Amino acid sequence: MRTGRPKIPIMLSDQEHEQLTSMVRSRSMPHGLVTRAQILLLAAEGAPNREISERLGISAQSVCKWRHRYIQQGLSGLHDELRPGRPRSISDEQVATLIRTTLETKPKDATHWTIRSMAQETELSRPTVHRVWKAFSLQPHRQRHFKLSTDPFFVEKVRDIVGLYLNPPDKAMVLCVDEKSQVQALDRTQPLLPMGLGYVEGVTHDYIRHGTTTLFAALDIATGKVFTCCKGRHRHQEYLQFLKQIDKNVPEDLDIHLVVDNYATHKHATVKRWLAAHCRYQIHYTPTYASWLNQVEIWFNIITQKAIRRGTFRSVKDLVSKIDLFVKHYNKETQPFIWTATADSILEKIKRLCQCISETVH
Repeated sequence: MRTGRPKIPIMLSDQEHEQLTSMVRSRSMPHGLVTRAQILLLAAEGAPNREISERLGISAQSVCKWRHRYIQQGLSGLHDELRPGRPRSISDEQVATLIRTTLETKPKDATHWTIRSMAQETELSRPTVHRVWKAFSLQPHRQRHFKLSTDPFFVEKVRDIVGLYLNPPDKAMVLCVDEKSQVQALDRTQPLLPMGLGYVEGVTHDYIRHGTTTLFAALDIATGKVFTCCKGRHRHQEYLQFLKQIDKNVPEDLDIHLVVDNYATHKHATVKRWLAAHCRYQIHYTPTYASWLNQVEIWFNIITQKAIRRGTFRSVKDLVSKIDLFVKHYNKETQPFIWTATADSILEKIKRLCQCISETVH
């Protein structure tokens, strides 16, 4: 009976055996490298090539190949050799010219470059322009909106509010308060088409308006829980009613720090008189055009994306009930937002942005 040429036995040192075992247990190693390590471990135990191929689901030729590579090169032989590949068709100078043109110029007949127009300008192929833009994260077709605060006390307010987030006061509750006005109860004119294999959910482009509501919310930064209330309007009367509801639900032995924006409703004389009569309240106003400092804005984005934007509501009452249902489930499993930005890091970022704008203007 023929058994073929005798195989050179695989003899692993303790260090090699430990390294191969570690590779097999790794969850981040490439699958091919893990398989090669398994081949050597089984071969070191004396398993024949055919048995190894059956156990690992690979061909016997592959087992022979990696045994031979280990015998010749050791563990380094398990890694793939570098392949020459196709030579580059674009030089470094052409790449630099493409990037410089994208960053420093605009087409004469448009507001921004497209792949097609840039390919014509630089005499490169469209796939080449796309690859270079993707490699350097260039996106001429996109914009990011920003608004610098003009508040003369911007620095002081940033340090005050960020200090609350990073080092909350003892025996006090910090609440981020705001209202989301004009939440529309929209109903589609035709039923939704359900999502299926190969196509997304279908929805009509037109809708029926059934009215609006204003969602008042107070976010407890320590627990992440949200206290909400929906009102028909968003005047100072409704805001004051919401504050009174908060006052009833917060233990009397706790001070209350409110983080609010500069909306006129929050600074109404009636509201100020009520706050002055309740000494446990301290108000912290965000800088002008800096509502991003208010953590409740993060929660407003969450409820908008998950419960409102794609919702279908047959009445304002239906909208309010679904908002209440979302809040109820949200508060059961909520966690606080982890605020990591310091006041210095925020101010440094604003400084860099101002320098960039100054250089652009001049």
